[in-house]
Amino acid sequence: MTAWIGIDIGGTNIVCGVIDAQGTLLHKIKQPTEADQGFEHVLAKIGELVRLTTAAAGSTQAELGGIGIGTPGLVDPDAGISLLSSNLKWENIPLAARVAALTGLPVAVDNDVRMYIYGEATQGSGRGERHVLGVTVGTGLASALIVDGKPYYGGGFMAGELGHIQFPELPYLCGCGGTGCLETAVSATGMVRQTRDKLRAGQPSQLSRWATTLDGQPGLTAAHISQAYDEGDAVAREVFQFTAHMLARGLADAIAILSPDVVVIGGGVAQAGERLLAPLRAELERLLLPHYWRRIRIVAAELLDDAGVIGSAMQAKAKYGAH
Repeated sequence: MTAWIGIDIGGTNIVCGVIDAQGTLLHKIKQPTEADQGFEHVLAKIGELVRLTTAAAGSTQAELGGIGIGTPGLVDPDAGISLLSSNLKWENIPLAARVAALTGLPVAVDNDVRMYIYGEATQGSGRGERHVLGVTVGTGLASALIVDGKPYYGGGFMAGELGHIQFPELPYLCGCGGTGCLETAVSATGMVRQTRDKLRAGQPSQLSRWATTLDGQPGLTAAHISQAYDEGDAVAREVFQFTAHMLARGLADAIAILSPDVVVIGGGVAQAGERLLAPLRAELERLLLPHYWRRIRIVAAELLDDAGVIGSAMQAKAKYGAH
């Protein structure tokens, strides 16, 4: 039986997993990326992870059909090149060719968020649907689109930059250098920023105890805001409401243009669950035409941390498996 390798490269960790022909994750191993030690170091780590994960899953090299890799930043999936990754400090890295030469297997390379959403579309909360719009709400806001069961890239392989839709009323500077990008409000960073603004304006909140960093302890986080929400804190509830409102505005435009069957919400902040999803659905019902609202589903991601590995492996299967 053919097995497939999926690799999810992040700025902090690399996760390598093996799936079977049905897309079930058999085993995975996580190690630090250590990108600061250079590409050759990361490449050697990938080779070792493939060997270790394959053995732990009870598979052999002969049973492997190929490798899929999700990596952050701008990727040319046709050429298998990491064009630019600020997280990894890579530029024009022929990732597919180098990993193929190292392992003797065909390699598909794609953007990590796209592979996360592809995992959810094929094996997670979007399975069974043809057109899936997925967003990840974490440190930033990213998105990807699956059309007719396949990743959609657009010109320049850049389709899906929902986080950089402009809202002039948002005064915050984005990491991209622009001002007013949606992710400056809809992200863990954005939620913390909103909270600090409210505290500076004098709104009372239990969150004030985390608003400053003391003695090297971590300061305010999105997890603190979730905790305060559960305890009825007014500021925390306002932050979740505004975050949901802004995300709904961005998604409403995307839904009107793309008409997906389902919207999958993933990422670290999305693990807040109904704290975010309930007001998001209410806002979308208000903003969307009734026809759109009646037919679309807004769901939380199911695979969570495994989505990128599974999606990458499924992409290799789609590209190199028997059709």
